[in-house]
Amino acid sequence: MYDNTVRLIGFLGKDAEVKTTKSGNEYTILSLATQASWKDKKSTEYVNRTEWHRMIAWGNLSTFAATLKKGTHLSTEGELRYRQFNDKKHKKLKVRLAEVHLSKIGKLDLPRNAIRTPRHPSCRPTAKRLPSRGPLSFIF
Repeated sequence: MYDNTVRLIGFLGKDAEVKTTKSGNEYTILSLATQASWKDKKSTEYVNRTEWHRMIAWGNLSTFAATLKKGTHLSTEGELRYRQFNDKKHKKLKVRLAEVHLSKIGKLDLPRNAIRTPRHPSCRPTAKRLPSRGPLSFIF
């Protein structure tokens, strides 16, 4: 059994770019940034590494992807594919490019007109002691 599924969560580094193939099919290119961070053992400082991912959307998903702007927080899922071509400047140099061909896109941003209201006090969870389950038993 094989599974070629890539799931990435990150932010768009630039606005979506719509292109058309020679046969007239539209597709959208997204540039997604993901970030990993860790604490360096020697310096004890945090180190960040950003990876950029080329994402391709086709069909109806391309129409939605075309509306996305730089900075949008996304959850994506798709298939990893590679393509190879000759470099334009150095004809003998072959370039191998990784792309994620998307099957799902989820927008993680709140709508601009969404109102963030504090939770009503009656909606907040409260701890209740459960005496029958020992001294440290609580239910929320």
